[in-house]
Amino acid sequence: MKVIVDYNRCEGHGMCEERAGDIFRLDDAGDLHFAYEGEEVPAGREADAKAAAGVCPVAALKIVS
Repeated sequence: MKVIVDYNRCEGHGMCEERAGDIFRLDDAGDLHFAYEGEEVPAGREADAKAAAGVCPVAALKIVS
């Protein structure tokens, strides 16, 4: 499973980080960073990634199987 992050759309609300801080994090400037190379979600963390995408108020995260 992969998460596509639209970095231009992201406004740095941090709701994804609150839901899945080991997958998504904001830096001090409010820029989103994905914790895994290639935006691949690690096994066992799919539900958290989906939940984080679901709470993004600007829909900057898209889940792809």
